[in-house]
Amino acid sequence: MSPTSSPRREVFVSRGAFIFAAIGSAVGLGNIWRFPYVTYENGGGAFLIPYLVALLTAGIPLLFFYYAMGHRSRGSAPLAYRMTHRAAEPIGWFATGIAIIIGIYYAAIIGWAGSYMFFSLSEAWGDDAEGFLFGEYLKLADPGISFEFVPGVLIPLIIVWAIVLGILLLGVQNGIARFSKIFIPLLIVLFLALVVRSLFLPGAAEGLNALFTPDFSALTDHKVWIAAYGQIFFSLSIAFGIMITYASYLKKKTNLTGSGLVVGFSNSAFEILAGIGIFAALGFMASAQGVEVSEVASSGIGLAFVGFPTLISQMPGGAIFGFVFFACLVFAGLTSLISIVQVPIQALRDKFRLSNKTSTATVGGAMAIVSLVLMPTVTGLYALDTMDAWANNIGIVGSAVLAIVVVAWLLGKLPVFKRHLNAVSSFKLGWTWMALISITGVVLAYMLVTQIITYATDGYEDYPAVIIGTYGWGMIALLVVASIVLTLVRWPKKTIDDMNEAIADSVAEENLRNETKGV
Repeated sequence: MSPTSSPRREVFVSRGAFIFAAIGSAVGLGNIWRFPYVTYENGGGAFLIPYLVALLTAGIPLLFFYYAMGHRSRGSAPLAYRMTHRAAEPIGWFATGIAIIIGIYYAAIIGWAGSYMFFSLSEAWGDDAEGFLFGEYLKLADPGISFEFVPGVLIPLIIVWAIVLGILLLGVQNGIARFSKIFIPLLIVLFLALVVRSLFLPGAAEGLNALFTPDFSALTDHKVWIAAYGQIFFSLSIAFGIMITYASYLKKKTNLTGSGLVVGFSNSAFEILAGIGIFAALGFMASAQGVEVSEVASSGIGLAFVGFPTLISQMPGGAIFGFVFFACLVFAGLTSLISIVQVPIQALRDKFRLSNKTSTATVGGAMAIVSLVLMPTVTGLYALDTMDAWANNIGIVGSAVLAIVVVAWLLGKLPVFKRHLNAVSSFKLGWTWMALISITGVVLAYMLVTQIITYATDGYEDYPAVIIGTYGWGMIALLVVASIVLTLVRWPKKTIDDMNEAIADSVAEENLRNETKGV
């Protein structure tokens, strides 16, 4: 396709297709293995108060913010930021770069989960789940950088990338939307079955008591509130281009705020469901071992690939339970990974006027190659862990802070976004929404500065400087440079014309609807 030709922009054929895709993006691995432990560690049942406050004051308002950017510009993250001002474009490329980094390592975790689906059937880890994970499966070496491959990790990772790129090659509606409409309901059904089974395990009540017994004194600790904002922020897939990209595929007359409310509350409902299922299972595990729930409660990779295999070995029908649990991780991970990889695919497609297949093969193929080089090695876990920490705590938070400071504060675009949202939506926004965005910017700035200081002074997990310098600070520096370089590349005139036309159409639609409604 020539640079001057105009690839047809795909759309979600219905609002329901978008909602399923957005929920699929939001509901990921962090909902299952992060939220329960964060809740437990930060006041139990009392944590639900700051969690709900964070959802209403930060999570959903930010969803509206990014929906407006994507829907109004009909463009990818870099193009949507350029719509606000030429100088804002690097923020869009930085957010796109963060999506690339997350996609590279996120695929590896899905590959592990896929392996463990089948390991569960024979309880391949034996009596030592931790030794099996780090020794027999990952073959983890000492911290460092190595390119010695582990075939048992490499092959599942190849399969994951083949599935993801195959779905993305089918396009927005036939690929992303259709996959989400099938696998999100399937994920919910499987996870509900998992939760019901957990609730009938001996000791389940003790686990739920440990999770939900409120410690209201925790509400006076500012760190608990920061943890709530962090959980909401990370779990809703915001600030690294996904929601801008997905919103750009919506039809002109789409209820944006109504969709945002559905996505936000659906994500939180799944997190609470995950908390119930996980801690009911941990209660059984603690009861079986004759210890307190606090001694078996953990999060992240330790919970999924050490804690749950240990639990599976101890419970009746554990093989089936384990297969379903890891199948849930695979489905949740795939729906999220698809949305992550679509961000750079659409960004490069807009910038260079590429077809969907060309952009998917180029961008997705490059991501797959890097993932296959870095992740399935004897030191891949160190790279994954460091990239995850910096991408989330520095990259995503930094992207959001820049967006709010530049777009909302310096450029003053919130009134424009509010007008656009109100013109097409059922739930109307006012000055309260604009104030909440500003408050969220302050909270996120505090989180960012605190984390930068912590990493700069204390390092991370006692990893050597070569790991932190390469996969942490080096990765962030590379993204900054790449963002500036890509900004300097001129946009095709046709792309800018299309963007200006989309904005003009949006303004005309806003004026017509607001005049009709007497706004």
